[in-house]
Amino acid sequence: MPERPSAEPSATDLPDAPSRAGVELVPAEGLAEHDVQQVASLLGRLVDAGAALGWVTAPVTAEIEELVERLAAGAGTGESAAAIARRGDEITGFAYWTRYSRPTFRPHVDIEKVAVAPEAQGRGVGKGLMEALIRAARRHGTEVITLDLRGDNAAAIGLYESLGFTRYGRLPDFVAVGRKRFDTLLYSLDLRR
Repeated sequence: MPERPSAEPSATDLPDAPSRAGVELVPAEGLAEHDVQQVASLLGRLVDAGAALGWVTAPVTAEIEELVERLAAGAGTGESAAAIARRGDEITGFAYWTRYSRPTFRPHVDIEKVAVAPEAQGRGVGKGLMEALIRAARRHGTEVITLDLRGDNAAAIGLYESLGFTRYGRLPDFVAVGRKRFDTLLYSLDLRR
């Protein structure tokens, strides 16, 4: 990783740096019902518009409620971390990681979803979500953060690479959306450096 020209630490180095774009970690007690509904709505709108988030059809609110509860329950122990971005009372982004369950992979976490509302894209929301997740991973002693994404998502590739993630692999035609196929790109960020 190249040396930064300034002695100033980056936001990902600071344990409690001010949030970017109104980003906050989901607390252990979870989110209010209204917030869970907003997250479900955000994910649904994105999936319906063709976003590569792992769902073929929009998830139902009950599924997202269960997901948020599970993520919040693991927040204190470092099993998971979730972040939301707000603009006023509106949730404009949602992202999370979970710790690997395989015993030999326990020092590492995988970022599973990063979702940003179309109207908030290009405004630092994705970067703010990622920085919050990276800080949480550092606090929990994580060694390596991994993630994968669909190969046609140029904006996400640029974001992850700007945060120091490096590509370590590609699975050709791995993602199936109906009859279409897309590559999966595999990225990692080594926090041991």
